[in-house]
Amino acid sequence: MQNITILGSTGSIGTSTLDVVARHPNRYQVYALTAYKQVDLLFQQCVQFQPKFAVLLEEGAVAQMRARVKEAGLAVEVLSGVEALEQVCIANEVHAVMAAIVGAAGLRPTLAAARAGKKILLANKETLVLAGNVFMEAVRASGSALLPIDSEHNAIFQSLPHHYNGDMHGSGVRRILLTASGGPFRNTPLSELQHVTPEQACAHPNWVMGRKISVDSATMMNKGLEVIEARWLFNAQADDIQVVVHPQSVIHSLVEYVDGSVLAQLGNPDMRTPIAYGLAYPERIASGVCPLDLFKVARMDFVAPDFERFPCLALAYDALRAAGTAPAMLNAANEVAVEAFLDKRIAFLDIPKVISKVLNQLPVSAVHELDDVLEADARARAAATALLGDA
Repeated sequence: MQNITILGSTGSIGTSTLDVVARHPNRYQVYALTAYKQVDLLFQQCVQFQPKFAVLLEEGAVAQMRARVKEAGLAVEVLSGVEALEQVCIANEVHAVMAAIVGAAGLRPTLAAARAGKKILLANKETLVLAGNVFMEAVRASGSALLPIDSEHNAIFQSLPHHYNGDMHGSGVRRILLTASGGPFRNTPLSELQHVTPEQACAHPNWVMGRKISVDSATMMNKGLEVIEARWLFNAQADDIQVVVHPQSVIHSLVEYVDGSVLAQLGNPDMRTPIAYGLAYPERIASGVCPLDLFKVARMDFVAPDFERFPCLALAYDALRAAGTAPAMLNAANEVAVEAFLDKRIAFLDIPKVISKVLNQLPVSAVHELDDVLEADARARAAATALLGDA
């Protein structure tokens, strides 16, 4: 029986994880569930899965949750704050941590889990984007098992040689092909993008995701962050990672070998597949996902990404090549800009403009420890916020 802490249990990854866990009650037990402020859903999850702890970050939500837990007579201790997130990750009873908090907020608890040697199911890409070298050093030092949950990185993980050690050349790997759906605006005339609404940006054609990640998919910043993530997961350089737009989202990513072979992982676009793979690795378990019907798919298309249409992807490659604190500043500026867009304070095309101005305004420095990243993150957020105030 594995005890699991789920960081971000009320989000799309968290709910999908609980769906898989519920299918295997003899294998997995929920130790802790965490959320920002979604009391209603978190309470329902606590009723069903009976975790030992529930953690919320918003103070008002904590009081509500404690009252509801007490009224229902649940044996669930309700905690609050980032320190509590770390606590439920490093507890001796915990075997695995699903890191599914969106954004920079997931960095500290995920890093704590790595330092504690836990099995980490990594769905929070910002952990590697912000602090890739710090996080990977912690994983190596503790012997933590790291399983990527993003569908693309999970596909790459499955397509690489077994026990891949980060040596692409020695493993006969030529390059990584990272697929992208192209989002909802892949074919939208450029002249119409200025008037895109948050509702349109969040209407992804293939995946059901949260609002922030849906906007990132629409700008292709999500793919840019995944490129940076792949650099750390697989010890690949920027030129080793090629983004391929594949609208059907059936091939989740590919690995090209020096002998001409290309291995791919295919499946229906459902996050329960990589979640189940990560939970049970190296075994495979039922995920609840319908089998892929190739006759129904019928065709698969592939095109090169348009950097004019998706400048956020180009900005991510630039940040990866600049290294140091550049990826952290890229991510911070993007989070501020996307929030402003969702609040209808800026236009869709203003998102990459804000990010570009922040990156041009702030100097890049080396990353030696977590504080270097956090300071760069704070500077970039302040710069982005100031730019929005001037808009």
